[in-house]
Amino acid sequence: MTDPAEGGAIRFEPDDACPLGVLVGVGLQGAMMVVASIVLVLAVTARAGGQDDSYLSWAVFISLIIAGVLTALQASRVGRFGAGHVLIMGPTLHFVAISVQALEAGGPALLASLTVASSLFYLLLALWLPLLRRIITPVVSGTVLILIAVSILPIGLDSIREVPAGSSEAAGPIAAGVTLAALTLLGLRSPRRWQPWTPLIALGAGCVVAALLGIYDAGPLADAAWFGLPGGGLPGLEMPPGLDFWALLPAFMVVTLVGGVKNVGDSVAVQQVSWRRPKVTDFRQVQGSLNTNGLGILTTGLVGVPPTTAYASPSVSLVTLTSVASRRVGYVIGATFALSALFPKFAAVLVSIPNPVMGAYVLTATGAVFVGGIRTLIQGGLDAQKALVAATSFAVGAALANSTIFVDLLGETWGSLLDNGLVMGAVTAVLLTLFIEATSPVRQARLEADLSLAALPEIDEFLRGIAARIGWNEASAQRLCSAGEETLISLVESPDFEPGAEHRRDPDGRESPKGTARLIVIARPSNSAVEMEFLAVSDEENLEDRLAYLSEEAEGAHGLEGGEVSLRLLRHYASSVHHQKYYGLDVVTVQVRGSR
Repeated sequence: MTDPAEGGAIRFEPDDACPLGVLVGVGLQGAMMVVASIVLVLAVTARAGGQDDSYLSWAVFISLIIAGVLTALQASRVGRFGAGHVLIMGPTLHFVAISVQALEAGGPALLASLTVASSLFYLLLALWLPLLRRIITPVVSGTVLILIAVSILPIGLDSIREVPAGSSEAAGPIAAGVTLAALTLLGLRSPRRWQPWTPLIALGAGCVVAALLGIYDAGPLADAAWFGLPGGGLPGLEMPPGLDFWALLPAFMVVTLVGGVKNVGDSVAVQQVSWRRPKVTDFRQVQGSLNTNGLGILTTGLVGVPPTTAYASPSVSLVTLTSVASRRVGYVIGATFALSALFPKFAAVLVSIPNPVMGAYVLTATGAVFVGGIRTLIQGGLDAQKALVAATSFAVGAALANSTIFVDLLGETWGSLLDNGLVMGAVTAVLLTLFIEATSPVRQARLEADLSLAALPEIDEFLRGIAARIGWNEASAQRLCSAGEETLISLVESPDFEPGAEHRRDPDGRESPKGTARLIVIARPSNSAVEMEFLAVSDEENLEDRLAYLSEEAEGAHGLEGGEVSLRLLRHYASSVHHQKYYGLDVVTVQVRGSR
């Protein structure tokens, strides 16, 4: 197969059919890249949560079935479900810490209740995102991701110390050290085409060392049947919800909310790497991806296992390494997951991995989550204010993690909630963000007008008023007005808009409902810059729904593509320009810097 790093390009796009041999080969490779992570996440969660082998067998079986069905659904477009791209699904590391807390507090029934409740919250996220996107900023999301990593670290460290009775206490750290070294060295120096297999190779090396040290138990592998169904079953829901449910629900909701915002970026990233020529992001497919993720969380909740969501990084890696983005690959991956669930011997190979080796894998994966949080913070623009918000929120969350400060002061009812570092860190970040917005010396301004060149004088007066409020000089004010003028002209002259017609066309060329095309301009000024959002809509009543999937964290939202919006003059006036397209909606964000 062609390696993109060596000059290859996408050979098969999402809508393309590809030879059966390529289809099966890439599908099996994608499944093998992820199946180890799925089983290991479940094994770590079940063992740390104090569950027996019967529960673990059930969790592995049903999670692989659900992941297979949902991966195939992501590759499809069934109503409002499915991304239409290769987007692999499975239990992720983000839910490990809170799932362990739920299993410890109330077993699978409590985990099921919390997961079902958070899935309903996830499905409602599309309706709330327009209101939340100014609050759940990259600073909030990045800080929560870092706190998730902090909450997982103790689980990995405890696993490293877990060795069979009578074994040397040094055996665990030695096996973990070998695994960690293999993961790191192979990740740094192995050929690009071998990097997806680095975790499996490192886990194998760790198991060999564990066997030599006498801490590898092959009993589960030997006892597992080659083919069959597990003996576990549905745990049911905790009815009525008890104190533990209400104490842990905020943490589940925080992780679900941040995960939902991140999943928007995941879907965008997969779209960006799946075509030979970059295309404008289709947020209808983002909507389908989010709906499928919500369905995955709901389904896994009903069967009492950790939540299933999208694996973005392996999905992107598979496409870039193989140059195959055909959605049919998703069907092969899904079928492979489902078939694997029927062969307990296969899963037992991974379940039998010693705890210290698993712990090393968890530490490495936790580091990736931590780096993802840092990357999110930086992508959001880390000025002095945002850095202070992130630092303070992290300090509060990390200090309260695993503490009993409020339990000692207020008792178990409210104390257990306030002692949750993840929740309190997120609340701190949100409150500080709201404080910055509320105390800003210059508030945002809004203008509504018809989407036509006749609105130029009105927009010019509006922008000059903004410049005067923040004390910009004439040259800066003129640059701001010129940027606004060029943006309006670009929108009116867009191929999707026909001057004089009372309709807009969506990216596929279909006409949207009749109605006068409208323009909404939102200006967010500061002393040194003004950020303008131009929202061109054909039916304002649907604006909230169309904005539901707008995410400031979405990766891949690059500058405007040539031929869609003329940038020659606009780039001269603006310091940055971003363009996103939705059903009957264009959103152009322009930032202009000025001086007094």
